[in-house]
Amino acid sequence: MNIQNCNFPETPANRPHPKSPLFDHERLEVYKLQLDFIKWVTPLIEEAMRCANGRPREVCDQLDRASISAVLNTAEGNGKRQRQIRAKFFDDARGSATECAGCLDAVVAKGIVAAERVLDGKALLVRVVSILCKLIDRFDEASDRFHEDPVVYRIRQADRLQSRTRRERGRGRGRKRGR
Repeated sequence: MNIQNCNFPETPANRPHPKSPLFDHERLEVYKLQLDFIKWVTPLIEEAMRCANGRPREVCDQLDRASISAVLNTAEGNGKRQRQIRAKFFDDARGSATECAGCLDAVVAKGIVAAERVLDGKALLVRVVSILCKLIDRFDEASDRFHEDPVVYRIRQADRLQSRTRRERGRGRGRKRGR
């Protein structure tokens, strides 16, 4: 049934808007890139499912689920108010995006598609993962609190010589062999 053909009374709720309102996640560049990836990967999945070799069903199902999981975790995470929970959802989305990259590698390794066929999708995924990593760092408060300052350890040349001399002298002492 087509909703446009139904005779609903016109109310503010169902009146067409010249510019529909957006959710916050719809404004995120990473969300748009994830949708672009889904648009790109859907024909690839359909093409791969028609392939007779390499048992494509499992990897294609996993690729489809992972691509959807990435976009859904991004949307849900952006709606969370607590920073740590938000970071966790973005981290889950990052994991799903890298899982998509692994699935693309798998379809190539199984001989289902050529390596050149997945390059555009992997380029999209690199951008998605990079942005998600920055979002995780931005919202993960723990990443700012617990860390060690970098320390450069240096050993002077004279100290190296003394250590080597001590090791060489110590080899001959204190051990009696064969008795």
